[in-house]
Amino acid sequence: MGDGEDGRREKEKEIEKEKEKEKMGSVPFHKLFSFADARDVALMTAGTVGAVGSGLAMPLMTIVFGELINAFGSSDKDSIVREVVVKFIYLGAGAAAASFLQVACWMVSGERQAARIRCLYLKAILRQEIEFFDNESTTGEVISRMSGGTILIQDAIGEKVEFLDYNPQDIQSSIMFFVLLAITVFQVGKFIQLCATLFGSFIVALTKGWLLSLVLMSSIPLIAAAGAAMSLVIFKSSNRAQKAYAQAGTVVEHTVGSIRTVVSFNGENQAIDSYKNLINKSYKAAVGQGTAAGFGMGVVMFILFCSYGLAVWYGAKLIIEKGYDGGTVFNVMIAITTGGMSLGQASPSLSAFASGQAAAYKMFETINQIPSIDVHDTSGILLEDIKGEVELRDVHFSYPSRPEQLIFDGFSLRISSGTTMALVGESGSGKSTVISLVERFYDPQIGEVLIDGVNLKKLKLKWIRQQIGLVSQEPVLFTTTIKENITYGKESATPEEILRALELANAAKFIGQMPNGLDTMVGEHGTQLSGGQKQRIAIARVILKNPKILLLDEATSALDAESERIVQDALETIMTNRTTIVVAHRLSTIKNVDKISVVSRGKLIWIIALYHAGSHDELIMDPQSFYSQLVQLQHGNKHAKEAPTTFVAHAQKLSRSGSSELSIGRSSSKNSSLGRNSTSTRISTHFPVEPQDGSSTGYQIEEKNNHNSSHRQANIKRLAYLNKSEVPVLALGSVFAAIHGALFPVFGILISSVFNTFFEPPHELRKGSRFWALMYCLIGLIAFLVVPVQYYLFGVAGAKLIQRIRSLSFEKMVHQEIGWFDEPSNSSGQLGARLATDATTVRRLVGDTLAVMVQTIATIIVGIVIAMAANWKLALIILVLAPLLGLQEFFQQKFHRGFSGDAKAMYEEASQVASDAIASIRTVASFTAEEKCLAAYQAKCAIPVSRAQKHGMISGLGYGSSFLMMYCTYALCFYVGARFVRDGEANFSQVFKVFYALSLAALMVSISSTLLIDYSNAKDSAASIFAILDRESKIDSSSDEGAVIESVRGDIKLGNVSFSYPSRPHVKIFTDFCLSIPPGKTIALVGQSGCGKSTVIALLERFYDPDAGFILLDGVDIKKLNIRWLREQIGLVSQEPVLFNGTIRSNIAYGKQGPVAEDEIIAATEATGAHRFISGLPQGYDTNVGERGVQLSGGQKQRIAIARAILKDPKVLLLDEATSALDAESERVVQDALDRAMVGRTTVVIAHRLSAVRGADAIAVVQNGAVVERGRHEQLMGIEDGVYASLVALQTSPSSLTTA
Repeated sequence: MGDGEDGRREKEKEIEKEKEKEKMGSVPFHKLFSFADARDVALMTAGTVGAVGSGLAMPLMTIVFGELINAFGSSDKDSIVREVVVKFIYLGAGAAAASFLQVACWMVSGERQAARIRCLYLKAILRQEIEFFDNESTTGEVISRMSGGTILIQDAIGEKVEFLDYNPQDIQSSIMFFVLLAITVFQVGKFIQLCATLFGSFIVALTKGWLLSLVLMSSIPLIAAAGAAMSLVIFKSSNRAQKAYAQAGTVVEHTVGSIRTVVSFNGENQAIDSYKNLINKSYKAAVGQGTAAGFGMGVVMFILFCSYGLAVWYGAKLIIEKGYDGGTVFNVMIAITTGGMSLGQASPSLSAFASGQAAAYKMFETINQIPSIDVHDTSGILLEDIKGEVELRDVHFSYPSRPEQLIFDGFSLRISSGTTMALVGESGSGKSTVISLVERFYDPQIGEVLIDGVNLKKLKLKWIRQQIGLVSQEPVLFTTTIKENITYGKESATPEEILRALELANAAKFIGQMPNGLDTMVGEHGTQLSGGQKQRIAIARVILKNPKILLLDEATSALDAESERIVQDALETIMTNRTTIVVAHRLSTIKNVDKISVVSRGKLIWIIALYHAGSHDELIMDPQSFYSQLVQLQHGNKHAKEAPTTFVAHAQKLSRSGSSELSIGRSSSKNSSLGRNSTSTRISTHFPVEPQDGSSTGYQIEEKNNHNSSHRQANIKRLAYLNKSEVPVLALGSVFAAIHGALFPVFGILISSVFNTFFEPPHELRKGSRFWALMYCLIGLIAFLVVPVQYYLFGVAGAKLIQRIRSLSFEKMVHQEIGWFDEPSNSSGQLGARLATDATTVRRLVGDTLAVMVQTIATIIVGIVIAMAANWKLALIILVLAPLLGLQEFFQQKFHRGFSGDAKAMYEEASQVASDAIASIRTVASFTAEEKCLAAYQAKCAIPVSRAQKHGMISGLGYGSSFLMMYCTYALCFYVGARFVRDGEANFSQVFKVFYALSLAALMVSISSTLLIDYSNAKDSAASIFAILDRESKIDSSSDEGAVIESVRGDIKLGNVSFSYPSRPHVKIFTDFCLSIPPGKTIALVGQSGCGKSTVIALLERFYDPDAGFILLDGVDIKKLNIRWLREQIGLVSQEPVLFNGTIRSNIAYGKQGPVAEDEIIAATEATGAHRFISGLPQGYDTNVGERGVQLSGGQKQRIAIARAILKDPKVLLLDEATSALDAESERVVQDALDRAMVGRTTVVIAHRLSAVRGADAIAVVQNGAVVERGRHEQLMGIEDGVYASLVALQTSPSSLTTA
């Protein structure tokens, strides 16, 4: 134990190191462009040229401005002003063309590269070995990175169309009219533009006046330091927020993917609490981000304003002492300040880069990670004529997630070509590990796995998996049509081949009854089908694959007796001349195999031994053999009760003997190798929808109408209302934002006043320069105090909003009725993607955007007042152009609204495709379907990418035209101003006051235009949010309404029930269905797969309500009972057990509300026979079961699920194939425990294995949605040609091992 403990500690240290590495990790900036193709390079080159041109327009304008100032002081001002005005127009046209290239090219390239990164990340994920999914990644985390991480990367490398990481407040640092950069987004295009402005401005400044330039440049290092510090803090905060959001995404995926289990145990509040705790972490990180950004921006603005003060004072000194003129000083001052501004504005851009680099780190690491078991590796041997001989030779193996716990220690097994080998033994013995190794989901640490004598590692992986067919106990279906699911077996299958496979799997009949036949959608993880229907489709899929080696892991466990017989015959037909490995607990399925290997664990020292191999007839001859005792257990004979004890003694005897039996290290039988576990990662406790069609229904139409209604209602008021609790914070923040906005027009007054001072006599110039320099410093101090507070307050409000939206949306989600989750648009992948993006988008509208709107309004009002006060005639003339600016922005926003909604929907659908593939990774790997899944994902991403190209062109035109119109506004202002000065209707100072006041107002309008685009995105996201928040659940588990029964007897009655599933209302499951269950009695429901048995359980749990009729509990309609109280009275154990990613202890305690004592947990596990294997684990009850219990075998998961239900101590017990995943011995132990638990409880049992129901008080035979026979076993056996008797006959015929 010491070595094991040391190993565990070492591993924990390694994991902590990896987490720390990830926490601080980022990729070099140039690596963000690693996946650009030739077209992207061309686009980025053109975009860079455009960005440089757009950036140089600003320094050139400072030259023109200097000429303009001197012109107003000259005698021939009219001709000079006309020339300057023409230069403004030319400059505007050039800037418009350059800006078009910048935005259009970077936007299109950014969208293309982001989509490519998404696809490459999914490709890399699907490429990884199974160990990666055991240790490093969860489905929710991957989807969160694909949804949120690529957005951050796209923000960093392109002109992001949604402006998702664009913080409009940061633009306010543009305190001069010439900072036309203000309407750009913080991405590469802007950064290049800023750099061009920086270097161009410095070159102009040094050329015009190097001495003043050098003095003013002293502020640059301070600005750079402030920006770097701000970027670092934001980077760390962003990392923490992304990590918390990824974990929250995992909670969403687990909860929604297992929603039936969650609601059956009233676990909604527990899931909500977990989600809120993680969202709280991201809230703190977001507030830290806002605080850092605000403080950094405040420092930058303080430095910039002080730089203006220095420029005014030192410029006046140079005019007096060095012969500078006013225009030159102003030119240098504007140029240097423009360069400093661009550097300050680069800080938010660097923040976006830092966030993108942090998000890219884990994604790029995965993309570049070459797995040790690589399905893309084209090297390896291809056997010309594969015979199918399988051998495990001296294998030592432990699962990578538990290296200290040996599964095999010198295990050897050989299966001859064309023969069938059955593996039998208790749950957790390592049977399924054999299948894992043959499929090469894992490699043994020592020893070899051989195919036709060739080491599996030397064979081409993709090719050998194509030769192997796997059918697992828990079938995995993808969220698509039946036909698409079957063709995973063979992509190019003909209709005839598909039909033959379906007929062999006994699936053709029920599919033919569905209105849409093969085109029927199976729902997320196959929820629209029964367990037996799913299993038959999975079997048809492997029949279509026609493999050389067949692996069957409880392949018929979900089938009724008749279907099992037909499918078993079909399997035996395709097993002919194929090497087949069969894992089965139901020994009737392996009677005709060539060899049987019994694998078991010893006691105390936990040793597994391969005791002997032989045919059924050979092994049954020895009554003391382990195999013979397994048969006795399933016969239920008089020795059955003694068999478990006999088995233990026998196992101990053989394990101590010196025989040649092979000792195999004690197994946790993690079983993560099997498709069943990947199914359970997604499927949860499905209550199937028996034969249904795939047509669009009234339920879907209703949901669409709700969504459209929400879209119409979504508006600023509703969003702002969500921030109601932060009204005091927002009000105070708005005050500071208004002060912030008012600083800009006041700054304009100072600038225009300084112009006059520069042309004053020396004495007045010295006095005036000192005064105005102090005024600039005073404004800088105000900005330093105001801006951080504004950012902090709006940061708190925005972070609270995103926290509230996520929490409210998730809370509303989990309380919806199950029918809502049956809709494809409400799958776990799509809901997770919506939560990841919607709240963030809306937050920008109500949080950041509100701040900018207040600033904008303040700037516009104060600016217009100043302009009108200075010269109302000139002001009115300039204001004529305002409607043209507004009209251009309106059409741009109108176009963007349609694009963003379509793109959002397509990316959500793509997320579901990815979620499906990742959660079902073992099935994907087994069928080498990685390329097919990737192609489906790429198809979903292709549409928004193609539309983005058109959108980029339109946005570029709009962006460029706004530049042109702004320059024309400046030209008109100075032309008319010059005429007014000439005519004596205005003076020099008034013209510049009007210009500055209105140019700053125009700047704010331009900033607001970007907010219109944000508004468009937020409208779509708000519609999505309100579609959830406004929807009233038809079965609301959050409601406190409803009666409770003081003393529950358990008298159940279903009367005249008519029912069809909401997603397919045209397919009737029940019509006038009646069933009564006396209190304290056990009734068993038997019948073929898909006949409606599980629907009874779904209705009793109130997952659905009947369309007509009633369901009574103790004479009270269950609709009138409190839903949470009702579910507390019911214990459910389903065929496909769902465990959550936590410890064994927490999973068992999930069954009981409130604190649970250790003694209660142990008592529950002892009753189910689980305590022994749990206590044998290195960490015992603190062992983590992995995502959906992937670290445990099917039987181990089932026993924990049963223990959870027993701990709940319910009044009504629902058992849906509760022991189907158990071996014979475990089944007997658990069945005894269940028999004890059923005493005094009303119990509904569903079972295909009729030996499990013969002791029921009554047996109801369900056929075609109605009870056709009812009575005790003996009574039903006496009905001539009875349905039940026929089912029993199928299981007790001479070719079967078991008896009824």
